[in-house]
Amino acid sequence: QVQLVESGGGLVQAGGSLRLSCAVSGRTFSTYAAGWFRQAPGKEREFVAAISWSGGTTNCADSVKGRFTISRDNAKNTVVLQMTNLKPEDTADYSCAALPTRRMYFTTTQWAEYEYWGQGTQVTVSS
Repeated sequence: QVQLVESGGGLVQAGGSLRLSCAVSGRTFSTYAAGWFRQAPGKEREFVAAISWSGGTTNCADSVKGRFTISRDNAKNTVVLQMTNLKPEDTADYSCAALPTRRMYFTTTQWAEYEYWGQGTQVTVSS
């Protein structure tokens, strides 16, 4: 079993920052791409950011570019989403996902391609 556990969500005022962390454990696969997605009530799941297993490739959605940064620590099996200058429209449930792959620089924005998912952590930004 592979487990992804997110942490770091919460309530923050507009303009504030939060740091989401995703811990990957269980059956180990040596390399995986990772991503963050979010879903607000009544809306479809939305891509936020992705990172290759080498860390050499990152992608961010246009809506968060310049405000959110994705990174990873493979020694600790963690993936981090640093969020700054948060806006009320960033309010959503944020989930991390992992896709086993041997391609060092591969990422994908398509949620259906990810095999493993966390339970999610709620981020609420007040105006």
